[in-house]
Amino acid sequence: MRGVIGLNYFAEGLQGSGKSTLVQRLSGLCSGSRIFREGDYSPIELAWCAYTNERQYLAVKAKYPELLSQIHANTVSEDDRKIICYTKIQTANESFYRDLEQYEIYNGRLSQEEFQSVILRRFARWNGDNMIFECALFQNIITDLLLFRNASDDEIIGLYRQICRALAGKSFRIIYLETEDVRETLRAVRKERTDENGNEVWFSMLCGFFDDSPYAKAHGVSGEEGLIAHLEQRQALELRICKELFPGQHTILKSKQYTDADLIASL
Repeated sequence: MRGVIGLNYFAEGLQGSGKSTLVQRLSGLCSGSRIFREGDYSPIELAWCAYTNERQYLAVKAKYPELLSQIHANTVSEDDRKIICYTKIQTANESFYRDLEQYEIYNGRLSQEEFQSVILRRFARWNGDNMIFECALFQNIITDLLLFRNASDDEIIGLYRQICRALAGKSFRIIYLETEDVRETLRAVRKERTDENGNEVWFSMLCGFFDDSPYAKAHGVSGEEGLIAHLEQRQALELRICKELFPGQHTILKSKQYTDADLIASL
């Protein structure tokens, strides 16, 4: 069996839920589909991409002349912006990645008005078929709103009502991997994502990201317990959005428990 011809798929879920594996399984069922992962140039998602204006783009090129060929090869022009897929660029100079990260649209770097404008404009303009997106609909947008803008659930739902309208008439399905036990999933994944010395680098970075957020500081929460509570809140909100705003356009599968038959039926 194969996916519906022309249909696009959003693979969604929490960190560690198995989105990358889901994308691979989807690509095998939907021959000819184009896959968009975080860090790729995508018509929708801008995670791990620098969203620069002309002045900023020229400054980056001037500061890193030794990387000019790679910068050009990994830059896409969009309206009056230059989108640099900077994690695709290979260099031992770690300051390059830190410098380019400041031009991402997430983590409170843009005003609320500009942030929503960029998101809604790109969703509305997107017009494609046979595409598979990894965490392009929920993860980065909702994390920004919850952790960096102190947005309420109702405010976030309000934005997603606008996103829903921007997506009207487009052919897509959301496949959401629901994590039943966030704590146990994190414990399993953190053991898998270690460096050569067994250090839990991924989990340390995730906790550090949460601890440094305005939300964590304002509410006096931190560490594993605070992170788990945040992820549980995020998942509940994402599932609510699926059910309330995208009825008939989503499938919920149990993370790492679904079968090939379950996935095929969801297509």
